[in-house]
Amino acid sequence: MEKLKLGIIGTGGICNNKHLPSLAKVADKVEVVALCDLDEAKAKATAMRHGLQNAVIYTDYKELLKDESIDIVHVCTPNVAHCQITVDAFEAGKHVLCEKPMAATTEDAQKMLDAWKKSGKKFTVGYQNRFRYDVQVLKKACDAGELGDIYYGEANAIRRKAVPTWGVFPDKSKQGGGPLIDIGTHALDITLWCMNNYDVDSVSGQVFYKLGNLPEASQGNTYGPWDTDTFEVEDSAMGFIKMKNGALINLRASWALNYLDAREASTTLCGTLEGAEIKHGGSYPTSELWFNHTRHGKMCHETLSGEALVDYFEGVNEPAGVVEARQWIDAILNDTEPCVKPEEAFRVTQILDSIYKASETNTTIKFEC
Repeated sequence: MEKLKLGIIGTGGICNNKHLPSLAKVADKVEVVALCDLDEAKAKATAMRHGLQNAVIYTDYKELLKDESIDIVHVCTPNVAHCQITVDAFEAGKHVLCEKPMAATTEDAQKMLDAWKKSGKKFTVGYQNRFRYDVQVLKKACDAGELGDIYYGEANAIRRKAVPTWGVFPDKSKQGGGPLIDIGTHALDITLWCMNNYDVDSVSGQVFYKLGNLPEASQGNTYGPWDTDTFEVEDSAMGFIKMKNGALINLRASWALNYLDAREASTTLCGTLEGAEIKHGGSYPTSELWFNHTRHGKMCHETLSGEALVDYFEGVNEPAGVVEARQWIDAILNDTEPCVKPEEAFRVTQILDSIYKASETNTTIKFEC
């Protein structure tokens, strides 16, 4: 079988720490043949680090797209650049995996959807947390109806003090926002996906700019003090998403918040038969999945046992990024749908964008569809 050929646009942290290590695990099916970054030295260093000495290095993504041998493009740039690069990639006849979030605005996300539908190519967005073992188990329980009618959810992405001090994270012009669009997007994605409910009625919320520009607040940050003079985005945000069937989702996201119970890419679901809660990241070095219900007339809760391990041998569960890469490449090879569908990622962007707008205008944003 001839390998698919892949080019990556943007060689920052997500490219180096997620995409390239994960793609290396499916090297029997795909070959990374090109890297692109505005900083040529950065792209070359990435190639050397991952043993890609034969990869072609570009500083202009449009030149990469001209290579007709490239089948797939991974877009790993700052958020505001996702739209144009993805649209151009589809017009060049490439399959596209775009990193999360799909886009910085609803309008840009719609342009990406439109370009994808015209292209006839595959499209997915990098929500790798769906492929974690705990999320997969919860999704199966929800799909089997074990929770009953799920009418309340919490999408949690709360850092106590873990503001990223690298890259362009605090730059609103490049990212479009702070923790809401950065990590809130993962928590919302897994919550909507497990609920299997994308029919939004309305969105309201509040975005806070309280700690980002306070020098004393930056002390104690996990990654060292942040630059309070260049911090342009929110430090925390809360949103309320009402669904057309009356269900409600409470979304909480922060990089810095005086709150003890820190967690990321986590969800709480309450149904008519039982509830479930994932606690992941932050205060939880090991992911926890809890179910709460009634047994023998008494309230109880339970969690799944950890995977049994044998010395010197790995367990059966692969890292989420590897599972994501494998199912994505297989979707292209087998002409099947990837797990993360573009319409689902669009809805996540639309909701996040609406929270920003609701806070700015002090209104509730009503969805038309």
